[in-house]
Amino acid sequence: MLRVVYLPLISGLLLLMSACGGEAAPKETDYDTTKKMIVDILQTEDGKKALGEILADEEMQKQLVIDSTTVKQAIDETLSSEKGGEMWKKLFEDPKFVETFYKSIEEDQKKLMKDLMNDSEYQKQMMDLLQNPEMTEQQIQTLKSQQFRAHLEETIQQTLESPIFQARIQEILLKAAEEQSKGGGQGGGNQSGEQGGPGGGNQSGGGSSGSGGGAE
Repeated sequence: MLRVVYLPLISGLLLLMSACGGEAAPKETDYDTTKKMIVDILQTEDGKKALGEILADEEMQKQLVIDSTTVKQAIDETLSSEKGGEMWKKLFEDPKFVETFYKSIEEDQKKLMKDLMNDSEYQKQMMDLLQNPEMTEQQIQTLKSQQFRAHLEETIQQTLESPIFQARIQEILLKAAEEQSKGGGQGGGNQSGEQGGPGGGNQSGGGSSGSGGGAE
């Protein structure tokens, strides 16, 4: 696309250089010098204005139709190159980029996992993998490793220190204490009622006996 856009500018610059140099101009123009000159021109106000007019031209826009296959190939080559790998490595070292990246693909990942879980072939492969003795042994060794234990301890420590977790625990404890307090009050009231009932009956009976003795 850039080659098509810059073609009129480059042609004009080359014609200008040829006219100024005449016969004394070298047959082969130095690439770096020409490139620097074009970049410098494009960074000027006149260069930007000329480029804007070219891009705004309807005929030029028709010529800027990009072949999706060409674009895909160019992107694949860029991302699979050594420089592309270094670029992605640096990007994923940035926590903000990682968070934004995973948020952008979160819904697609969920849909993909749901589709895979409903796929009988995928389910069979997962079962075969989990039932593989080598896989089981590897999981056991991982759980026994000092590195995993240290990671687990760190995760637990971070969870315990989390304000959200602490607030949740406090809420649960307060609710449990409140329910226990209500239950204790009801139990005490019932116990007092049971003790008072039989005692009153015995005293009444004693009074009757006394009355009977007087009658004799």
